[in-house]
Amino acid sequence: MKKVTILDYGIGNLKSVQNAFEHLGANVIIAKTPSHILDATSLVLPGVGAFSDGMKELVSRNLVLAIQEYAMSNRPLLGICLGMQLLFQSSEEFGEHSGLGIIPGLVKKIPDKATDGASVKVPHVSWSSLQTVNKDWINTPLSDLNKYDEMYFVHSFTAWPTDDDDRLADTLYFGNRISAVVHKENVYGCQFHPERSGEKGLNILKNFLQI
Repeated sequence: MKKVTILDYGIGNLKSVQNAFEHLGANVIIAKTPSHILDATSLVLPGVGAFSDGMKELVSRNLVLAIQEYAMSNRPLLGICLGMQLLFQSSEEFGEHSGLGIIPGLVKKIPDKATDGASVKVPHVSWSSLQTVNKDWINTPLSDLNKYDEMYFVHSFTAWPTDDDDRLADTLYFGNRISAVVHKENVYGCQFHPERSGEKGLNILKNFLQI
């Protein structure tokens, strides 16, 4: 049975992610300490809420260096929603806050204007289709998906990788480009919730287990 470690840092969608992996037959380990992280063979960083709150919890629990060390070990790491945003260098949410710095880039507020100038509602709460960017999806967690498959998004901020090559999939929100999936070496991030995105979302988690 494939093992996956999910980080519990007091914020987020831990139970729903755990249930999804257990549905796929994975042996789920809940990590709460640096040693748990460093012992993992496959690590998931979930999360919902504000960037600053997430980083505050990681810092207070002494987990930041362990996550950074794990990310450099070539073992698979998946950030989900806030967990994906925390992978970046910083965020503009409620002031400027430093992140884990694993993927170069910045987290910014989703534009409240469509590309045609019309006002749009933020947060982005909807099923939205995925689009390829600069890479194909072969041998990634998206390998079983088709272009324009829809995933469930709930967020007000979006990550902007410094290097466009770190974008694996985008979605469009009233014409504005949103980073839907990022990928740098062994590290992946999903802005949407694969655990809440039906069979297609479960396929993403299943493929992550095979990395």
